[in-house]
Amino acid sequence: MRVIFLKDVKGKGKKGEVKNVSDGYANNFLLKQGLAVEATNSNVKTLEAKKNKEQQEAVEELNQAKQLKETVEALTIELSAKSGDGGRLFGSVTSKQIADELAKKHKIKIDKRKFDLPDGIRALGFTNVPVKLHPEVVATVKVHVTEQ
Repeated sequence: MRVIFLKDVKGKGKKGEVKNVSDGYANNFLLKQGLAVEATNSNVKTLEAKKNKEQQEAVEELNQAKQLKETVEALTIELSAKSGDGGRLFGSVTSKQIADELAKKHKIKIDKRKFDLPDGIRALGFTNVPVKLHPEVVATVKVHVTEQ
């Protein structure tokens, strides 16, 4: 029996695949558990339409990420912090502070986990911080830390 997998089934198939499996396995396990549906013409057409829609959404998401990259790279984030001798900060400027400043001043919401800033900024001046907006799109935010 030909079935369309609705979920990943270890050793048999991945979600969205159309495969032949034995009738007993299909009727007694896959269909009863809701892991697959029978591969009729209408079900196959529905699957294809769903895949096309997902591809269009992925392309649209990528375009939005590219537009956001252009917007973010044109900005400079201004932060102030207390510093000691030689421009060293007491503490550090974290990705959360950068994300909060972006949201407050420029109305751009980016999750703090998307910033590639492992240790924080520990010195005064300009720093370029990479931001992963999409698996294929990485922007660079300019952060200017001044003395408080």
